[in-house]
Amino acid sequence: MSLHITGDAAADALLTENPLALLVGMLLDQQIAMETAFSGPLKIQERTGAMDAATLAGADPDAFVEVFRQTPAVHRYPGSMAGRVQALCQALLDDWDGDAAALWTRGSPDGAAVLKRLKALPGFGEQKAKIFLALLGKQYGFTGDGWRAAAGAYGDEGSYRSVADIVSPESLTLVREYKRAAKAAAKGA
Repeated sequence: MSLHITGDAAADALLTENPLALLVGMLLDQQIAMETAFSGPLKIQERTGAMDAATLAGADPDAFVEVFRQTPAVHRYPGSMAGRVQALCQALLDDWDGDAAALWTRGSPDGAAVLKRLKALPGFGEQKAKIFLALLGKQYGFTGDGWRAAAGAYGDEGSYRSVADIVSPESLTLVREYKRAAKAAAKGA
């Protein structure tokens, strides 16, 4: 299994190999381009020397905001998103021993259980949790019963709705077209 989300081999390798990086990328995926969001974990790792929950949660908050502000910025909202990443990492430490993959591996959970676990995380609402669950099922090897149903439309086979469906530059284009059409339809409604 190898993810191809960002167009950057090093960023994609980190997402593939480090479940926390993938979770952080999903958290950052709001109000910026998907590739930028999912490239964020590599920037964080390069600037802090780490991509583990204990180190990120324990970082000095002001210094961590500066990690996000450095050019190129991790996110357009460095203060709030640095805080969200630290809150996410703290929740993983408190509830999952710092192991992001435990969200979908501990106790052999089904899709509904993983969705519930994701929605309990800081910064993960219903939609973000469903998209991440679809990403786990479509590209990350999660095979828990009912994951497609729990992910809703994001779990549909052959769809191009979200980051869960990006496997190539062509699929990225299809996802962008879907998102543009959905925004236009929402504005028209």
